[in-house]
Parts: sequence; structure tokens; C-alpha cells
Amino acid sequence: MRWRIRVFVSVSLILIAAMLLYACGSATREGGGMITFTLVSSSFCEGGVIPRDHTCDGADRPPPLRWEGAPPTASYVLIMDDPDAPVGTFTHWVLYDIPGDRTELAEGEQTVGLAGSNDFGRRGYGGPCPPRGRGAHRYFFRLSALDISSLNLPPGAVRRDVESAMRGHVLATATLMGRYERR
Repeated sequence: MRWRIRVFVSVSLILIAAMLLYACGSATREGGGMITFTLVSSSFCEGGVIPRDHTCDGADRPPPLRWEGAPPTASYVLIMDDPDAPVGTFTHWVLYDIPGDRTELAEGEQTVGLAGSNDFGRRGYGGPCPPRGRGAHRYFFRLSALDISSLNLPPGAVRRDVESAMRGHVLATATLMGRYERR
């Protein structure tokens, strides 16, 4: 009887872990269709709090990201932004020409693909840094799968130019949202 309980508990825990993993990301395909492309982080779940280490209050390191279920892809583009910023949507990270055979970015990794310019005026990642005492902001990580291997842009391109070069080449986009508040 005890072994049945152990098996039941083990299977239940595995199923719960799998459900949580898949609940941590979402995806859409350009033009609609079946959703299969997911983006997750081992640092936080969909709608969860982004750990301090990934913010301006910590080490300001990019979180680890992993994706699965993407269509056959030539390259990826990653854009992270804050739509709750007082000045309007604020771009924190633009990374493009990520090789199509990649399925993850390790914590702190910024050397894959080409780094674009963020709204801090720097290339690469700039972590969450909302004004103190103004409540939690939402941070969206959007990973787009493209049918071209390069956007043919120089390093340091701004978001507007990256999005313009992507137009007509997006196969699917996966999104992960996290929150951060400075008190």
C-alpha cells in the first residue's frame, strides 16, 4: 500500500512541475493559428517577480531564458520592454540575429547574436529599474522566430530599425512577462 502512495505522490509532483513549466510562458503565431512556441525562465514564472539580481538594484544581469516549440527558424529576435514607464514604453533589451538553432540564453549571456541599443543609451541588457514608490512595472520579453538568418543591421541598431527589418519575416512570437517594483 505504501508503494502505491509513493508512486501516486511522485507522479503527481512530476505532473505539477510540468504544468508549472508550461504556465511560465506563452506564444502566438503571426496571423493566428495553433500556439506551441513557449518562452520560460528558471528565475521567474509568467507574471511573477523578476529577481533583484536581474535589475538595476542588483547585478543587472539578463535572466536565463529557454524556449521550445518554435517553428523551423533561421534566426530569433529578443526585445524586452516596460510599457508602464512614465515616458511611455521603455526598451530594456534588443538582441537580434540570434542563431536559429539556439533554444536558450544562459543567465548573464549577452554575446549571442547582435546587441541593439536600449533606451538607456547603451548596447545590451538594461534590467528593470522603475521609479521608486510608483508600484510594480510589467516587463515583457518577446522572442520572435524569423525566416531569415540576418536582419542585415549593424551592431547597436535601435528597436525601431530592428522591428522594421523583421516586418514580413516573423513566423511566431513567444512572450514572457515578469514584474518588478522599487520601494
